[in-house]
Amino acid sequence: MKVSLITTVLNADGHVGRFLETVAAQTRPPDEVVVVDGGSTDGTLEELRAAVGITLVEEPGANIARGRNVAIVAATHDVIALSDADCVLEPDWLERLLVPIEAGADVAMGAYRPLAENFLHRCMAAVNLPDPNEWDEATFMPSGRSIAFRREAIEAAGGYPEWLGIGEDMFVNHRWRELGMDMRLARDAVAWWRLRPDLRSTWTQYFRYARGDAIAGMHPERHALRFAVYGGALYALGSRGTLRKLAALAGAGAYVAGPLRRASTWFDDPPERARAVAAIPALMAFVDTAKMAGYVAGLAVRRRSGGHREHPPSP
Repeated sequence: MKVSLITTVLNADGHVGRFLETVAAQTRPPDEVVVVDGGSTDGTLEELRAAVGITLVEEPGANIARGRNVAIVAATHDVIALSDADCVLEPDWLERLLVPIEAGADVAMGAYRPLAENFLHRCMAAVNLPDPNEWDEATFMPSGRSIAFRREAIEAAGGYPEWLGIGEDMFVNHRWRELGMDMRLARDAVAWWRLRPDLRSTWTQYFRYARGDAIAGMHPERHALRFAVYGGALYALGSRGTLRKLAALAGAGAYVAGPLRRASTWFDDPPERARAVAAIPALMAFVDTAKMAGYVAGLAVRRRSGGHREHPPSP
């Protein structure tokens, strides 16, 4: 079985070289590597042009979805592995990722873990990223950072949605689930990815994720629950009834329980863990604010499109 590894890149100078090093170090090397550049201006293109053993496609202006579709067309093999150019791949990533495909799966869902380089990163990992023991194969949604699939699977899904600026991998995941594709976890196929460097860029990231969800009609129940939780908490805390306030506190405790539990995964030092336990609820509220604002913004775009998920107009 031959496999094409594809990735898209835009202004990734400083990261793409390291990514290609980890590709070259794979215990099971890909049979070809296809890189689509969306119009880099920071030296990335020059680095890619000098790289050995890759097929470079220059597609100025391409978003991630367009870049992936172009890469899939350029790839010559019928099994496609996908990661991001700012990831660091474990040496056995591809070998382990292909195990479900070799066993007959349509899609192999690899693991993706954050490169948690500082206190903020570790807190954000606890807030947003379930531990591997929390993953359920029946509901797990893989990321474009760590996935492999058969060509016919992505063709059946209609390719990546080029009208969607972010969240394109989740859109395809939902299509695969709707189509009943055989999707299997490859828990030991680990790609490490870089988190946003500061709170401002983190807020923007989650705003855009939620905006994409609304535009594409994804996860409405999850977003509705978030609004209900915060709305209910504000109502209860503003009321005179003690029982309502106690109920709100109990609900808040349940809401933050998972991330607080994950603090032990990311913080070994007890004093630092205590700081994290204090910071995590505030960071959850911070991220949730970004998601709620983004979802409202996305609903406005969706409304202008007439409520249709397919190919809404650009904002």
